[in-house]
Amino acid sequence: MTPSSVGEQEYLTFTLGQEHYGVDILKVQEIRGWEPLREMHDVPPCIKGVLDFRGRIIPIIDLRIRFGVEPVEYLSTTVVIVLSRGDGDMMGVVVDAVSDVLSIHGDAIKPPPRLGTHIGNDYVTGMVSLEQGMVMLIDAERLIHPDELEAAERQAV
Repeated sequence: MTPSSVGEQEYLTFTLGQEHYGVDILKVQEIRGWEPLREMHDVPPCIKGVLDFRGRIIPIIDLRIRFGVEPVEYLSTTVVIVLSRGDGDMMGVVVDAVSDVLSIHGDAIKPPPRLGTHIGNDYVTGMVSLEQGMVMLIDAERLIHPDELEAAERQAV
């Protein structure tokens, strides 16, 4: 089901630098302050480590690194958004700050521009223009390849 095929849908918005992103609120399990992680070796650089989330070990992905945004020092506003994925899998994403929860009508969501086959933005489900600027909507299922997540989870055990 595409975003434009539904009525209003809620998105948790967050920032990375000056850019605004949104993720389906139904995927959000929890928002946590930044805390030290168990670092992992031989995983993609965007996987910062793993943490124990209610007895489950979940990988944590730094979206600045994943999206190619210049890294910054983690601040008091830096948070980890714990997201559910298909089949009960979970992961956390590190973002600069959480902004708001927006109700967006499906008709307001525009498809992302085609940027060619060499630019990996298949995690973008749509874009919305709002008064405060453009919000890029992302799909938690597509942020990182499942094989990369499995490798991080195996090493954590």
